[in-house]
Amino acid sequence: MWPHCTPAQRSQLKNDELFYTRCRATYLSVFKSSLTDIRSREQLCVVLQQAGRNPSQKSIDNYWTPRTTKLSFDDFCEILRKERETDESELVKAFRKLDPDDSGYISHSDLYRVLTSRGEKMSPEEVNGIFSLAEINNDGKLDYVKVRSLFVPCHDAQFCRLLVATVEQCQAAAVERLEADARQKWQNFGSQSEGPSRSSVSQTSPQVPEMRQKSETDATARKETRPSSQPSSARSRRSSMSNTVTMGASSAKSSKLLEPKSLQGWHYTSLKGCFFLEEDGGIVSLQYRLHLPQTATVFLTIRPFNLSQVDEKPSSWMNVDTALFVATGNETKDDFNFICCTELQDKEKFGWKGELSAGTYYILPFTTGCRLRKQRKPVAKEAQLVYRAESGELALTKEFRSTLSDIFEIIDLNGNGLLSLEEYNFFEQRTSGEKCDEDAWAVCKENFDTKRNELTRQGFMELNLMEANDQEGDPRDLWVTLESMGYNRALEMVEACPFVVSVYAEDVKPTLQPVSLELGHKVLNTVLYKSVIAKGEARPIKGHQAVVVYTYRNEARISSVINNKSNQKVIVHVNNEQSKNCISSRGMNVFALEVPAKTRMVCQHIIPLNEKQEWTYSCIETIVM
Repeated sequence: MWPHCTPAQRSQLKNDELFYTRCRATYLSVFKSSLTDIRSREQLCVVLQQAGRNPSQKSIDNYWTPRTTKLSFDDFCEILRKERETDESELVKAFRKLDPDDSGYISHSDLYRVLTSRGEKMSPEEVNGIFSLAEINNDGKLDYVKVRSLFVPCHDAQFCRLLVATVEQCQAAAVERLEADARQKWQNFGSQSEGPSRSSVSQTSPQVPEMRQKSETDATARKETRPSSQPSSARSRRSSMSNTVTMGASSAKSSKLLEPKSLQGWHYTSLKGCFFLEEDGGIVSLQYRLHLPQTATVFLTIRPFNLSQVDEKPSSWMNVDTALFVATGNETKDDFNFICCTELQDKEKFGWKGELSAGTYYILPFTTGCRLRKQRKPVAKEAQLVYRAESGELALTKEFRSTLSDIFEIIDLNGNGLLSLEEYNFFEQRTSGEKCDEDAWAVCKENFDTKRNELTRQGFMELNLMEANDQEGDPRDLWVTLESMGYNRALEMVEACPFVVSVYAEDVKPTLQPVSLELGHKVLNTVLYKSVIAKGEARPIKGHQAVVVYTYRNEARISSVINNKSNQKVIVHVNNEQSKNCISSRGMNVFALEVPAKTRMVCQHIIPLNEKQEWTYSCIETIVM
């Protein structure tokens, strides 16, 4: 398995699969399917407790906001990555709070209350089982004194160890049940992670059943899913389809992007942008409007750009794959047509050369998300943003100033060293969701350093210092801004990828403008669907002709779209386990997608793990019952 990976990569992939298996097992101990959404704050608390987590109310408020209506299995996995497991020390503190007089006793009711608010939620029967493991007095209370004689040197810590071990045993049992239940193991791998497909599910799919109840219903469910003598593949699927493609290394001549020989004499324009990871794992970026006054030969490119001051040490996001989709359409009617896409590659740069007629086009930056993913590594030490100088005044730390300088470089879209109101508002929309009007901008120009009515780098620093002073040194609002821009608490940009879009046109002067479309992500997916369907290979799933899988490949990536033309939803199980040297945008080798009726959905994007080696994409799509 994973023959082209380094030992570190193999270890990470193995850990990821183990993590997802545990997540699924926990989820299925509460819900009937990992395709079932969490639909209330209470359900979220229960399933987190089942996973051995004990999030604070503040954490729960971050995950379940007033605008949240549901969370998917993928959302649950991301929350588990952020929330550490409940440990013995937390339980010790909880027990001590139940015995403020140091009487040495805890009542059954008090014990039950703490076990349903710390770690895994237990039923009265389960609490009774644990209660019976320690000695109790005639009043039915847990006797600390007697427990102390049994567990030396720390009675309450030892008892807490017992409780933590019980949670671990419950989780291990859940994994065993999942492994033993062939049908559940086959069906329940992940859920849909594309933003637009989630909204379409909520509009067209019937509501799924609520959580499992530990009653006859649960017993019936276990009985129904118990494997029979019939093979599991025959029970759980109607039909399947396999697709295998072997690709050469990207260094092949056929994938080489070559600049036109006379490019230096062409008209040129360029703008910067940035891919940002959203909380739900989606990726957003600015889009652009290109205008050509007459028909012309055009050369388009996109590439990540390096913020590192050391050439030998490129920025971490330089290996993120990028592309540009070119489309025409009407914003108000939400009707866009695919024109072309950058397919040829030269190192980190992707480009396209061809003729475009006179008119206006939308330039849509795109990345598969295979290498730009939610950060999992915890930060060892939080960076300091502000400090008190000897004069007693607040000042920005050197590290924070360096980070602000990089942010300025990113939001200075035209690269002139100044921020216009338009450029600053793109930054404001990203970090606060608001815009700065003309009056507020006039105040900024009066109080901060400007040049030609635009904000300088120094003025940008002064503005952030003012915000720090407004909060009297409290950095929380500053961290909100930094995290919105893709930075972690160590001031590392880990969830964003800056890029540069360049347009060359022969004989005519192109005009490129940044635009922020409210339906931008939906527009990009619409164009992506159309491009894959127009240029990809169509393969109806055998025995289910109304469900068609379109697979498109170029030298850099493979994309697949599922088009469900039928009048009912289908669940498509996807298996990539036989692929070699590949990364999937889904982050898993095996998963399932619920595709509503009359809906198209991105199945996955695949890119090579090591671009200098051959890679093989082998995928089996199966419709399950």
